[in-house]
Amino acid sequence: MFDARLRPLIDPPLNALARRLSGTGITPNMVTALGFLIGLMAAFALVIEQYYAAAVLIALSRIADGMDGAIARHAAPRSRHPNAKTQESDLGGYYDIVADFLFYAGMVLAFAVGRPEHALMAAFLIFCFVGSGSSFLAYAIVAAKRGDNHEKQGKKSFYYLTGITEGSETIAVLLAFCIFPAYFAPIAAIFGALCLITTFGRVLQATRDFG
Repeated sequence: MFDARLRPLIDPPLNALARRLSGTGITPNMVTALGFLIGLMAAFALVIEQYYAAAVLIALSRIADGMDGAIARHAAPRSRHPNAKTQESDLGGYYDIVADFLFYAGMVLAFAVGRPEHALMAAFLIFCFVGSGSSFLAYAIVAAKRGDNHEKQGKKSFYYLTGITEGSETIAVLLAFCIFPAYFAPIAAIFGALCLITTFGRVLQATRDFG
């Protein structure tokens, strides 16, 4: 819901840093891997209930998640892509998507491992993530098959369907879990319900657009 509104604030500093890093040999896939590794560290911090450390690591991981695309757009192409103007690639987009979805579900799982009394609500939230994520990716697959594309959320490697619960809202909720761990259950219940509403809205949109 807020991703498109935040892009004008997020993109300029990311692009500036990406331009500085573009000639260092650092590739977008390296940054994706680094972000995922930091995410694993955040998961471990959640398991041992070091919530403030987890919050910092989550923030760093998501900064890396934004940086990989920025570097891809600004870095000089590699020789294996002789006709490319940047290092943007389908494989890089694939890595980014897989890492993102594992990250989001992994944070919730790690919290449940650290505090098993919240395991049921964590399972509910992961279920809601699956609904939101599958409706998002399924729409993108069909849109790509039809040749549809748009860049409301900035340039993406696939059709980016908006909704109530997007990346920025999910990150905010993960940080809220770290800051207010005692309130995991109500936060998860509310956000899970919003994810289900988002899923339902995307199914309705797909019905209108593809029916």
